[in-house]
Parts: sequence; structure tokens; C-alpha cells
Amino acid sequence: MSEKNKEIIYTVKDRCKVCYTCVRECPAKAIRIMNGQAEIIPSRCIACGNCIRVCSRDAKMFAFSIDKVKVLLNSQDKVAAIVAPSIAGEFTDIKDYRHFVGMIKALGFDYVNEVAFGAELIANKYKELLESGPKRPLISTSCPAIVSYVEKHHPQIIDSLMPVVSPMIATAKVLKEKYGDGIKIVFIGPCIAKKVEAAEDQFRGLIDEVISFVELRRMFAEKDLDENKVQPHEFDPPVAGKGAIFPISGGMLQTVDLEEDFVKGDIVVAEGRHDIIEVLREFEEGYLEAKMFDLLCCNGCINGPGMSNKHKFFYKRKNISNFAQRRYDLIDLEQWQKDLNTFLQLKLDRSFEADDQRFPGLPREEEIREVLQRFGKKEAEDELNCGACGYDTCYEHAVAILQGLAESEMCLPYTIDKLHEYITELDVSNKKLASTQAALKQSEKLASMGQLAAGIAHEVNNPLGVVIMYSHILLDDMDPSSPLYRDLKMIVEQADRCKKIVGGLLNFARKSKLTIDRVNVKHLINNGLKAIVLPENIDLDIRINTQNPMFECDHDQMVQVFANLFKNAVDAMPKGGKLIVAVDDKERSKTLEFRIADTGTGISKENIERMFEPFFTTKETGQGTGLGLPIIYGIIKMHRGNVRVESNNNQAKGPTGSTFFVSLPRKSEEQQKKTPDEALIR
Repeated sequence: MSEKNKEIIYTVKDRCKVCYTCVRECPAKAIRIMNGQAEIIPSRCIACGNCIRVCSRDAKMFAFSIDKVKVLLNSQDKVAAIVAPSIAGEFTDIKDYRHFVGMIKALGFDYVNEVAFGAELIANKYKELLESGPKRPLISTSCPAIVSYVEKHHPQIIDSLMPVVSPMIATAKVLKEKYGDGIKIVFIGPCIAKKVEAAEDQFRGLIDEVISFVELRRMFAEKDLDENKVQPHEFDPPVAGKGAIFPISGGMLQTVDLEEDFVKGDIVVAEGRHDIIEVLREFEEGYLEAKMFDLLCCNGCINGPGMSNKHKFFYKRKNISNFAQRRYDLIDLEQWQKDLNTFLQLKLDRSFEADDQRFPGLPREEEIREVLQRFGKKEAEDELNCGACGYDTCYEHAVAILQGLAESEMCLPYTIDKLHEYITELDVSNKKLASTQAALKQSEKLASMGQLAAGIAHEVNNPLGVVIMYSHILLDDMDPSSPLYRDLKMIVEQADRCKKIVGGLLNFARKSKLTIDRVNVKHLINNGLKAIVLPENIDLDIRINTQNPMFECDHDQMVQVFANLFKNAVDAMPKGGKLIVAVDDKERSKTLEFRIADTGTGISKENIERMFEPFFTTKETGQGTGLGLPIIYGIIKMHRGNVRVESNNNQAKGPTGSTFFVSLPRKSEEQQKKTPDEALIR
């Protein structure tokens, strides 16, 4: 990687929250979002530092050069600090600039010079070029970020860049001329792009290191320096005049006293990301006509990313204006003019090199539209152009995705919509999980109860058989007129009831194999209805809504299921009502859903949660064993089906009644494992 493209600015990933502010503020679109992380693209970066300035979490940082400067200061060479004219906007806490100079010298610098003098040199060079009647419009080159932006992103207008060095380079040339090539020079200012400019081959040997005001403050803090602990010093000659106003937008014009009537319509002054992008775009497209474009990437150098001062913009601007006026009032104008004339003889020209980083044309329109649809922009009205992604329009965002700079998830409305979808899906998944957990819990409970029931039933069955046999013999031999006949009859009835309960326990506990047959739904329902007595005050409504009434199950066990459900429905309607039996196709006809609904008294929520527990019943004593529904549950589960209940027992909430939903697969597990040919043979 060349010096011009080395990574001066980098991302601290642990601090980056991907707010896309840096994407929005980068004029070169040199930030790529990959896997939710913002990455600098060094080849496209112009080191303007906008991303550093706008990042509230300090996730964007620049490379410090403090250690390298310390090495220079500890060497035997003379070292000069050349200070950018925006010092008055940064060091507002130092009342007298001479104490500021003293603090820099206390760090070990031999000379402290003003870059403002170099600014006056290049301002005069600009004036000479303008007055010479250039054949093409000219773009100022005092801002290295602007130069880099044109070289990388507008290389076709590179010939319009003024072939004049920046104030930093001009000042370095002055010191080399004054003190010789052996002097080491450190630039101190608010600009990060100066680090890249100083490393260019054509300026090699002029600037040894570049540090920002942030770095300078850290060096002051390390040595515990403040204005009260140092001797005041004046800047070393040559001193500057109006050049101190250079960092302010339009300051270059004031530096050389360009007349207002000359400026009007002939010079375009622009600053900041939005303005420079628009000015250069319109200039490139031929919409702007002017002799010169005075451009600064930041809102004047007083807003550079290397400044630590958080004062308001116009407060800093006022301080710089006041500082420039005070300096101009104090200087020896005759000596200043003499120095200016002397050093204007220096060679202050430079060259430029195109480094085209433009993408090779826009993607095809159909590709862009496809990407837009991918993140929900199907119609023109869907393109909100909210800018939350860091791009001004949804169209630009789609182009950036195709160019590998962005991701669909950067679109905030799209991400919110997806989040709502995920929440809905998660809610459905949670409900399914809760249902599965409840079913698993119920299965475990029934399995345990089944083992217990089987043991009890087998142990009780033999002595119970003896009781039943002898009680029946005694009852048969007993004279009905005997006072003991009634008591003995009750013993017989209760013993028979015990036999029935034990039989139910055995049925509940058994692990019978299923005898699978192809069964007609209509016949199954009719056989279930034959097993019960349907009162006259109950209306029966059968609805078969399946085109294929055949499915595979154990006929006898399923008749037991439906007979039990029908009987429970009838028992829930002692005053009459309506029994609805419906069959529907589900899951593309792979599943049948049986719906048994009644208009009875309904079941409370508490009882619904317990209704599949063995021995739990809501019927009166002697009317039920509490084993019917657990047995039904076991049979349905053996068929790999499901059963659920919806019920309302509160008339205030609507009509009362219960509905049992029984879902059964059309094909048995064995049949599903067979090949298509085997299934046809059967």
C-alpha cells in the first residue's frame, strides 16, 4: 500500500454501534459496512476526518505520531514546530499566544513558526494566477483533502487544481531556506489529511512529522505544562500578517485584499461536505463558471478533526479574527513585506497524480430495482429517502449495495419491518413450544400414572373378582324381602363399579399396538354415534368438508375416542342444545381435523388445564371415573395426532360451550416409510 493510501484513520470495532453517521458524513463514501461493521477503505479515503469529528463514541480514530516526535526532540538535530493559524480557535484557554509559544518550546522545540506566513505566500501565488488570466477555472489546493478528493473521485478535472503547494509545505520550504536542509520540521494543526500530504514523494524531506492539536494537548499534559509555568516567547521569524485569517472560509481572499468587485461572480467559496460535493459535481458537469473555486473540506480549518476544542463554530471564528487583527497591529510591516518579497522567490509549485477510485459506471437499472425490492422498496412510494442508512436516497443505497459498500439491513424501515416479522414468528414459535412442553409434561405425567395404575389394577383385580363373585351369589340367594337385601345390593353395585374402574385403569395403562386399516371418516363417526344415546332435545349437525374421506387408523380405538367425546358433549347439555361434528382438510390434505363442538355449559380455564389428568372429572360422584379423556389422549398420541380444547363457561363473554379439535395424519407412520410403489401395492 502506498503512503498516500496507508490507513491513517481506522475503526475501533468494540466502540462502533453502526449508526451510519460516518457513512453519511464521508464525502468520498470510503466506508464499507460488512457484517454489521463499519470499515475504512484506505484507497478511497481522503483523510478529511469527517467520520472522526461526527462519531460520538470515538469509534473512528487516527494514527498518533507523538512517539515519533519525541524521538526527533531527543535527537541532536534542530527541530522546528510550524503551527497552523487556527491555534486561536483551539487554545482559547491560553490568554496570551506568547505563553502558547513558550509551552511548545518547553517541549524541546528550537523554533516555533507560523504557517500563516506560508498561507500569505500561497495566497499571493493564487492572486498572480488569477490576474494572469487563466484559460480554465482553478481550484484552490491549500486543503489536502480537497486535492485528494479531486485526484480520487474527480480525476477528469485534475488540470484545474492550482499547481501551488499548501501553506504547510510553503512554510517548510521557508525554514529549509532559512536554516538549511538539516533542520527537522513538525507540523502542528487541526488537519488529519496533512499526515497524508507530508508523506507524498514530491514533498519528501520537508515535513518530518505531523501531529494534531489533540496530540499536542496530550504532550502538554504529559509534561504538566500550562501558561503559568513557562517563559513567554514570540513566534520565530518570519512572522505573519493577515495570514492568520486563512483558516476561516474566504480567509484566503482577505489575506491578499482581493477587491469585492473582482470576487463577485468570479470566485466561488465553499466549505463542508455538502457544499464541496455539490460544487465539484456541478463544476465537472459544466454548470458553474468561475475563475476560481476556494474550497475547504471542513467548515474552515477551525472545525478540523484534529481539534479538541468543543466551543461553538462562530465563537472560534471570532477568536481567530481577533487574533489575526492583534497580530497584524503588532508586526513590523516593513520587515514583513521584505520577508514576503524574499520568500516569494521560492519554488512553490507542485504536481498532481490521478488516482481514479470511481466505480466503473452505475449498475444496470434492473439490478438496482432488484436490490430495492429486496429490502422492501417495491414501488416508488416505498422509497422514503429518510437517510437513516447514511445515503441520501434509497436509490443511492441500492447502488452502494451493488458496489459492495452497504448492506440491505442498513435500511431502518426495512429492518423495523423485519423485526416485526421476527417478533410475530417468535410469538408463534413460543406458542408452539409452550404447547409442545405442555404435551410433553402431560405425556410424562400419563406415563407415570399408567405404570402406577397398571400395578394397582393387577393387584386389586384378583381380590376384587372374589368380592364380586361371592356378593352376586349372596344376592341371588337372598330373599328380596329381607332387610339385608338392600344393603347387599348396594355392595354388589359398588363392587361392579370398582370392576369398571379397574378395567378403565387397565385400558389406560396398556400399551397396545395399533391395528391400522383404511377407514372411511363417515363410517367412523356413525359408529361412534351408535355407541351413545342421543336425546331428542339435542340437534346433530354433521359436516364432512373433505374430498377424500379415507384415512388410516385403528378403527376400534378411534371409535372409542369419538364415542367418549360425543358422550361428554351430550352430558354437557342436560337441557338440550346442538352437537356439531365437522371434518376438514389441513396442511394440504396431509392431516384431517375433527371438530366436536357443543353448546353446553362449558369448561372453566382451571379445569381445561387438568382435564387430561387421570381420575379428574367434573361430573357428579358416581357419574364418571375420570379415565375417559386420558385414554383418549393416549390413543390420539399413538396415532401421532394432537388434541386441544377451546371452551367458554361465562355467558358474559358470549355463547357457552366446548369444542374439541382432534388432528390426525391421513397416513400411518408405517405407510409414510414405504416407497410410493409399496404404498400403491397396499
